[in-house]
Amino acid sequence: MFRAALILGLLSAVGPFAIDMYLPAMPAIASALGADVSSVQLTLTAYFVSFGVAQLFYGPWADQVGRKAPLYFGISVFVAATIGCAMAPTIGWLIAFRALQGTGGAVLMVVPRAVIRDMHTGTQATKLMAMVMLVISVSPMLAPLAGSGLIAIGDWRLIFWALCLTAAISFFLTATLLPETLDPRDRISVNLRSQWCGSKTLIQDPIFMGLTFIGGFGFASFMVFISSAAFVYSGQFGLSPTEFSLAFAINAVGFFAASQAAGPLGERYGILLVIRWAVFGFAGFSIALLSIGMFSLISLPMVVVGLFLANACLGLIIPTTMVMALDPHGEIAGLASSLGGTLQMVTGGLMVMFTGLFFDGTALPMIGAIALCAGLALSTALRTLAILERRIERSPT
Repeated sequence: MFRAALILGLLSAVGPFAIDMYLPAMPAIASALGADVSSVQLTLTAYFVSFGVAQLFYGPWADQVGRKAPLYFGISVFVAATIGCAMAPTIGWLIAFRALQGTGGAVLMVVPRAVIRDMHTGTQATKLMAMVMLVISVSPMLAPLAGSGLIAIGDWRLIFWALCLTAAISFFLTATLLPETLDPRDRISVNLRSQWCGSKTLIQDPIFMGLTFIGGFGFASFMVFISSAAFVYSGQFGLSPTEFSLAFAINAVGFFAASQAAGPLGERYGILLVIRWAVFGFAGFSIALLSIGMFSLISLPMVVVGLFLANACLGLIIPTTMVMALDPHGEIAGLASSLGGTLQMVTGGLMVMFTGLFFDGTALPMIGAIALCAGLALSTALRTLAILERRIERSPT
């Protein structure tokens, strides 16, 4: 299991690296290309939305031809788009190439999750998913520092050249170390009718949709943080790119550290109980941080500690909801993974756009949007878990 987690984690980390290495450079990009804050945030929104929508393509394709061919194609698109980002002359071109980059990078979200479902289900899948997230956790800790280091010796374009090298390594891993996990006998012919029927089954399943949006609203809060943090920490709190990278790592590490406890806690207390208490914690910490911020002066330590606690709860929510959403749909795991990922990424992208309407470079709008996401996750969880518990009670033992 460790080798599989290492390979899948390294593959899955390419997408986060394309975000996290880039964050310290956002103010520099705004200055170099003569762009305002909202335009630079659009480079993230374009990446997120195309990243989400493209998953609808990769999932069914992976169910039809296996897991490796889509990886080869998507990584190649990612490399070409990253070169375009490195050479972009204007903010408009950068937004366009970031959208194309997200289209290629989406394969590294869909296929590894489907591979996990091919290999395991239940708590074993949760354990493997958590181990994959442990490998991914190097991204929020090391990628911003790497990005700030590259800015120090060059400029923001050097970050994209480094991402080209990272993508090339992922292509090599796919070709040499990743086995094909989908047996030819289990592959399904994909056409518009079968895709529509599968999508209809998933959309009409309140458990799948509910679990997807619990994780989706949680992930949206993280996307809001990612798109706003560089401007808040550098503008309101005056941090340098390196100091921002360290603060960002502290906020993000809570998520990935807690994700490692998801499997053991699920085995001991049950996944439903873990999700319930994690969602309550996520909402409680986020709303408490917002309340403190509204009635007192917002300080850097308060923001860092509050988001650390909220993101720790989020680290228990995302892997457990992801696994439970896919568990009953093993025969269409690729489609389920892609549809779930699309819904989550588009939800996050829309939330980032919504936040941009009110964002003024300070922490309070960012915290308010995160608290809104947490409240939506809590209300969705209360409905979904009640339905799921009734379904479990009615099922034969």
